[in-house]
Amino acid sequence: MDALSGSGWQAAAWSAAAMTVIVGLRYLLTSGAFAWATRIVRPGLYRGLGPQIRMEIGWSLASAAIYGVPAGLVAWGWQQHGWTLVYTDFAAYPLWYLPLSVLLYLFAHDTWFYWTHRWMHRPWLFRRAHAVHHASRPPTAWTAMSFHPWEAVTGAVVIPALVFLIPIHVAMLGLVLAVMTLMGITNHMGWELFPDRLVHSRLGGWLITASHHQRHHENYQCNYGLYFRVWDRLCGTDRGLSSL
Repeated sequence: MDALSGSGWQAAAWSAAAMTVIVGLRYLLTSGAFAWATRIVRPGLYRGLGPQIRMEIGWSLASAAIYGVPAGLVAWGWQQHGWTLVYTDFAAYPLWYLPLSVLLYLFAHDTWFYWTHRWMHRPWLFRRAHAVHHASRPPTAWTAMSFHPWEAVTGAVVIPALVFLIPIHVAMLGLVLAVMTLMGITNHMGWELFPDRLVHSRLGGWLITASHHQRHHENYQCNYGLYFRVWDRLCGTDRGLSSL
């Protein structure tokens, strides 16, 4: 009953608020770092985009709250009550399960993202929600979390839901979140971080990088995935790479 007491709800609220701050700071620091790298690697790429970038930061900080609240509540439930399948003992599962759990999370997230992303491109939803994200023309290192609140909700529920369904070590969960952050930013920043020998390799043909996602922002009706090109290829929505 402690979880439902006044002190329990207060602790949960503090956890949600703290996670909101963490998500917001993570966004500002990581997107800021890649925006700074862009100034060095591609000077002038974002020239004249100041108003757009300020808009992206505003929407992204609003999204940080939408992502932070469920994440904070789940973190509180895990730490205080053990409600999730997140574990800390490396011996709890075989060591081979560690990388497998990461792949399971990334594939499940990618699957959810692909289908909700296609759904967001239906005209009614696009006009009312997803158009906020596509207002970034061209996308920048600040675009990754620039979502209308409706769209932010669809992204915010994925990882908090998965920790109740698929066991994962807390360190591997941290790796999943790091990959999610890295891919979200680098896929939007307008230049290719990864070397050509990877992007154009057989492995690269199944991975999404900036060259692949940039084509989505150019054509809209293709390249919907987040990490992998599996669903795009299976569903005939893969249109190859943009020239960055």
